Amino acid sequence: MTDHGRIVVGVDGSEPSKCAMRWALKQAKLTGSTVRAISAWEFPAFYSWEGGPMPPDDFEDSARQCLNDTVDEFQQVTPEVTIERELVHGHAAQALIDASAEADLLVVGSRGHGSFYGALLGSVSQRSALHAKCPVVIVRH
Repeated sequence: MTDHGRIVVGVDGSEPSKCAMRWALKQAKLTGSTVRAISAWEFPAFYSWEGGPMPPDDFEDSARQCLNDTVDEFQQVTPEVTIERELVHGHAAQALIDASAEADLLVVGSRGHGSFYGALLGSVSQRSALHAKCPVVIVRH
């Protein structure tokens, strides 16, 4: 990690989260910061241990693959910025809020893959803006 700070960015593979990653990387280049890409995963509310659309380990594996694919894509075009990866089991907003305690800036897309949960609980970007421990940038797609 550099001495210049850390920018945390939420990644879920959606186009808005990729826009957030692009913005975070540009800011990191300007400030000499490290980018910490965070992806969170949960079992869906409808998931049953008796059987579901896929085995339990596949949810985590799928999220890890999405995180790795996204970071790999951006690391190729911005090799001068260090990108750390973190996969968290839990709600995306809470994972980002927790990570914001050790960040200089939190960057999120305005919408991600969680639109159904967003309608019920408030969006990740909205919760992050209200509860983050650092400044928040919400990047519109």
